[in-house]
This record gives sequence, structure tokens and C-alpha cells, in this order.
Amino acid sequence: MNLSIFIINFIIFLFFSNTYGANLTSCKLDAIYQFGDSVSDTGNSIVETPQAYHARLPYGESIGKATGRSSDGLLLIDYIAQSAGLPLLEPYENPNSTFSHGAVFSVAGVTALPKETLMKLNLSLGFSNTSLEVQLESMKNLLSTICNNTGDCQEKLKSTLFIVGIGGNDYGRAFQKGDSVYEVNKTIVPLVVATIEDSIQKIINFGARRIVVSGSYPIGCSPAYLTMFSNTSTTKDSFGCLKDYNDISAYHSDGLKIAVEKAKKENPNVTIVFSDLYNALFSVIKDRSTLGLNSYQNACCGTGGEYNVTLGQLDKMCGAKDVPVCPNPKEYLYWDGWHLTHQANKALSDLLIEEMLPGLQCTS
Repeated sequence: MNLSIFIINFIIFLFFSNTYGANLTSCKLDAIYQFGDSVSDTGNSIVETPQAYHARLPYGESIGKATGRSSDGLLLIDYIAQSAGLPLLEPYENPNSTFSHGAVFSVAGVTALPKETLMKLNLSLGFSNTSLEVQLESMKNLLSTICNNTGDCQEKLKSTLFIVGIGGNDYGRAFQKGDSVYEVNKTIVPLVVATIEDSIQKIINFGARRIVVSGSYPIGCSPAYLTMFSNTSTTKDSFGCLKDYNDISAYHSDGLKIAVEKAKKENPNVTIVFSDLYNALFSVIKDRSTLGLNSYQNACCGTGGEYNVTLGQLDKMCGAKDVPVCPNPKEYLYWDGWHLTHQANKALSDLLIEEMLPGLQCTS
């Protein structure tokens, strides 16, 4: 091999080894608690709704079983737990869960906004009442079995990581009602950001010492949004994503960045990190050839339309009888209309762990 080519290839190897090779073991975490929706639900929703499609194959096919995760395999939270040297986190609502290394409170389909606010906004209440407010109350109940007061909790939670990532369903409910992008940006996004900001302080009041606040995926890149709004969206970006809908995700993330900085100033003894899912997913899309994710707009599991998604018909959804599944999910970014594949979650987690590690101030 030509020496210059060898050197270039070696540099590329080192770059990707470094970029995608970080892990959280230096944080010496003994537990992780996750709040959110289907992006991080490891099985709560199928306790609430056992007949849900993601309670059975082909969901989970890449790990050999359906677990209630909205993917063909693992989620971001699973890879984060593995990176920290912890077992996969148990869903809070599963009666067999032991919570020995934390818990997942996330439930697929839920909102950041509480039921009362949804009703005032005339938004759908969905199938579950397990909003962020309810998840925090569940955390409070769990903590009552672990520690006695704030000081005791601070001591017992000093090696614990809390993660908050929610909001996408709030915007989906608004679009379902018929709100415009302008109306969602003006009304719903500030409410969602304020709700998450309030949750950060509540988690700190629990005794948390380390918190990660996750931004939003660029929703305008998902097969579901491309299917719903490609004919009405004004602009597509260079990746073929819907720019005006992605602007909502960007506005949401920008609001959370400000909230995180405010919380850090008000709580100097607490480590709070913003996790930039928005730009991380675009990085994965840009690097898709290197990562082997050759299909980044079509759903692997689904049928119909330009993006392999049919909306509003239960018999056409991923998991319904005779709905096809691609033979090579590891080459797809999206598993179904909204959720990432096992492989895409792995690639995204590598970037996000690398990004959050310095902010967590862990020592080797």
C-alpha cells in the first residue's frame, strides 16, 4: 500500500476509534433513572397496554425477543447503561423489576405536558396518563424506599445519573389537532420547555447530583413526518428533511440549552449536561455511508407510500399481520415511522456519550 494512503487510512481509523469509542465507566455510576417517552421506554407501555404492537415481534427481532422497546433492538438508554457498565434498566411499571441499578419511567406515547394542560389546549390525552409530572411522582415514591431526607438522598444518589428526554408527542398531538408550525412554535414549545425546566429543579430537589437533559430529534427527518407533511411543508433541506418541522425541534433544543444553563447557575453543586440529539442525528445521517446506514428516510418495518409508512390504518402499522420487514435492518436509520433501529441507536449513542462525557466531569 502507498505510504500516504496508509497514513490517511490510519488517521481515519484513529478518528473513528476515538469518536465512537468513549464510555462512561470512569463515571463509576451505580444507577441511572430515565424519564421520557417511546425513545427510552424499555417496557412500561406494554404493562399498561399489553396488546400494543411493540409488545411482540418483529419489534426486538435483532435481540431475539420483543421487550416493549420501540425498535428492532436496543435504545439509547440501553447503550448508555452498557457504556456505564450497568445492566439494562428495568421498567418501573413491571412488577418484577428490582430497581437494583435504577429504573426507566418513560412510557411510549406520553407527553411532557400534564393532562390538565392538554385539556386546556384541546389536545388528545392519548392512551396513557403517565406524563412527565406522573413519572416524577413515581420517582418520588421510589426514593421514599431508598432514602429518608434530602441530605440522605444526596449522599445515596451521588453516583447516580438522571436523564430527561421528552416532548415529541406534545408536538405530534398539536399537529394531529391541526395546529400550524407557527402556532406550535409560539404556544406549545415554550410550554414544553418550561415543563422540562421545572422537572430539572424537581429532580435536583430529590437529591440528584448529575443530570442529562436531552434535546429533540429533528422530527422533520422521520418517515412519519415526511409521509404526513411532504406535500404541505414549504422547504426541504439538503438531506430531504422538512426544514420547517425541524425548526420546531431546533427551537425546543435551544430552549432547553438556555434552561440547562440557568439551572447550572442556580445549582452550582449539581452537574447538568445538555445532550444534543438534534445535531447528533444529523451527524449520523452525514456519516451514514461509513456507518452502513444506507437507507435513512424509509422505515424498515412498514408498508405503503414513498417512505414505507401508512398512517391512520392499524392493519398497515409495523407489527400488524403481514406488514413486511426489511431483510437488513442494520442498514436502516429508522425502524418504523418514528423510531430508530438498533444499529442507528448504537451509532447515535456513541456520539452522544462522547459529547456528554466531559460535561459529566468524571475522573478515570
